[in-house]
Amino acid sequence: MALSLAISPCPNDTFVFHALVHGQVPGAPPVEVTYADVDVTNTAAERGAFDLVKVSYAALPWLLEDYHLLPCGGALGRGCGPLVLTRDRDGGPDRDDLAGATVAVPGDRTTAYLLFRLWSAGRTPQRIEVVPFHEIMPGVAAGRYDAGLVIHEARFTYPRHGLTALVDLGEWWESDTGLPIPLGAILARRGVVDPQQAAGWIRDSVQRAWADPAASRGYVLAHAQEMEPDVVDRHIGLYVNEFTADLGEAGFAAVEALLGRAADAGLVPQTSSSRATAWTS
Repeated sequence: MALSLAISPCPNDTFVFHALVHGQVPGAPPVEVTYADVDVTNTAAERGAFDLVKVSYAALPWLLEDYHLLPCGGALGRGCGPLVLTRDRDGGPDRDDLAGATVAVPGDRTTAYLLFRLWSAGRTPQRIEVVPFHEIMPGVAAGRYDAGLVIHEARFTYPRHGLTALVDLGEWWESDTGLPIPLGAILARRGVVDPQQAAGWIRDSVQRAWADPAASRGYVLAHAQEMEPDVVDRHIGLYVNEFTADLGEAGFAAVEALLGRAADAGLVPQTSSSRATAWTS
């Protein structure tokens, strides 16, 4: 029986899962894949809609009763955090604070928005609007929003929209904690998918992607939403890294720090800090 898998169409996800999706991982079952933005998969996972699913780490407190967190396949790293963008007017930023601002964000349970809320504590913008990711930068450039919270390839393309970075939330997080930034996680549905087997399939898929990057090229570009090939390459190089193969001690510490701080601030429900029960059991 085929397993249902939901990932984003972003190059890091299609690169990582190419071999698994195309039946190239020995012993893995057939996979039926759905492509959707992470805000969509966060919501779908709450309904138990998929057997394997990419979600935001920020959404874990609402999902771990029904899903196992897998220690591989996700997006976590350094120098890859979300940006808060504003317009660049006459060579300078349109604003240097967010007091009274309307800010466009890609989802209310995304890691990007959770980091933004932690960073902006005590100086909360006047209004938050959830906006499809591809509409955020044009909306800020056109003046529909005072600022926008962006992720992924926007790190490489925002100057084309006449925008400037008010803050790099990844730099802020890393300087404050010394830890990498946890962005997207892979979950396996409890009672449906064996988490050890699933982790093995995904690690095999990752290793095959690294061993022969050209094999997935057509598949990645077909789903890259008109991204230029050089941006695709930079995207994969940034978001597919050692933490994709194994979260390790630093990766787990980053997840625990993010959710612990958020819970202490009343932004997410308390989640057990025991890795044996909360993260991989």
